[in-house]
Amino acid sequence: MTLPRPTPGVSGATEPVRRPGTGRAVAVLVLVLLAALVPLLGPSTALQGTGEAAAPGVGAVALLRTVLFAALCVPVGELFVRRLLRAVPGAPDAAPRGWAPYAAAAGFVAALGLASIVATGNAVPGSITEIDVGGLYESRDGKLALVEVNGFLAAGLCTLSARPATQVWPLAAVVVAEALRAHPTTEQSPLVGSGLTLVHLTCAALWAGGLLYALRMLRRWGPSEAGVALLGLYARVAAVLLAAITATGVASSLRRMPGETILEQLTTTAYGRVLLAKVLLVAAVAALALWARIRLGRAADPLTAYSPARAEVVALGVVVAVSGLLTALPVPIRW
Repeated sequence: MTLPRPTPGVSGATEPVRRPGTGRAVAVLVLVLLAALVPLLGPSTALQGTGEAAAPGVGAVALLRTVLFAALCVPVGELFVRRLLRAVPGAPDAAPRGWAPYAAAAGFVAALGLASIVATGNAVPGSITEIDVGGLYESRDGKLALVEVNGFLAAGLCTLSARPATQVWPLAAVVVAEALRAHPTTEQSPLVGSGLTLVHLTCAALWAGGLLYALRMLRRWGPSEAGVALLGLYARVAAVLLAAITATGVASSLRRMPGETILEQLTTTAYGRVLLAKVLLVAAVAALALWARIRLGRAADPLTAYSPARAEVVALGVVVAVSGLLTALPVPIRW
């Protein structure tokens, strides 16, 4: 939005003045819309030529799960960075306003949408009358969906309370429920799969959400030694998180696509194609993280690491969208 401002020396002339942050807000909105296209248009692209059939409403499921994952990353990252601040000497008291209440609201809506799909027999409901709320208590998936709905609701209430840090417990319940949901009891060694997903999802939320809030913190502080210290501390922890994400991701992939068939399934199944896209994206994110780490340690101005770190957080947003799509696609058959 622009406001008219008189131009000195020219009576009645005006020139537009852009409000601070408007361009950034527009850029964020464009990125969000582009990320939404991944789960909405991705299923048809990934399934083309595979002979596989997706469940009804796969695009809606992928979009809702993308929102759910993003809603987890934001508050988990804020809690994580605030914890890191305790080890940063001379950290300013100024901090950006937390987005956790908004994330909890978005997560609640997404979880409610997913629960309504479960209550309609895993199909997008055409009307409210088709939703069997009572049926949610009679199935494993229904109970887990209710845990996620209540988890985000409780997290939102915690963010508005005198002790917002208590939101960690309902958020943990959401992560556990999502890990259990991803591995039904009919799967071989479901608890092993749930454990891998639990670690993978937790580390991913810490990495993506933590980087987002750290960059917001640096922008609020401006050039300072505390900002360099915070980014360096985050980078060291992020290296461990990346190692855990890689290890659990590889293990989960090998459980669903045996080693002797994984190369073929990466190109002939929808799940494999999206998984391959996710691997390439994570590799690009890792390269950006390494670039930022090198700048942080060797550049004359360590805060030049801000640019590759900002590109890294954008790429991580795309990874979240691809992950949401991946969970909605049919799991490949073990050959």
